[in-house]
Amino acid sequence: MSYAPPGRLPPVDAEELPVLVLPGTAGRDEVPVLCAAVRAALERTGARTVVCDVGALGPPGLAEVDLLARLELAARRAGGRVRLRAPAPALRALLALAGLRFQMEGQTEEREPAPGVEEAVETGDPAP
Repeated sequence: MSYAPPGRLPPVDAEELPVLVLPGTAGRDEVPVLCAAVRAALERTGARTVVCDVGALGPPGLAEVDLLARLELAARRAGGRVRLRAPAPALRALLALAGLRFQMEGQTEEREPAPGVEEAVETGDPAP
């Protein structure tokens, strides 16, 4: 049985994630090309996540939501996920409104609270 000596962290290999920079506007003809680029990046690098830099996207609309949903679907079919870099607040709101949940760069994943941890109850709160 092996373990890390006390006071030291075990060595971890840093994973370099592939980055796909999305253009300011992507027409319908470009969607299959971008989906193929996501699949190719996952296969080429062996990573499980592709970072999509969406900072150059213009004002978000349904076309951008459709594009991101298709990129996520292509990544999932290839065994991976998409992480968004630099999404505008309006894009985040539109994705939430559409019910799409993406991992955002620099944002921790939502997790359940640890077992045994209870929320504090304010004295004025009604009973559940």
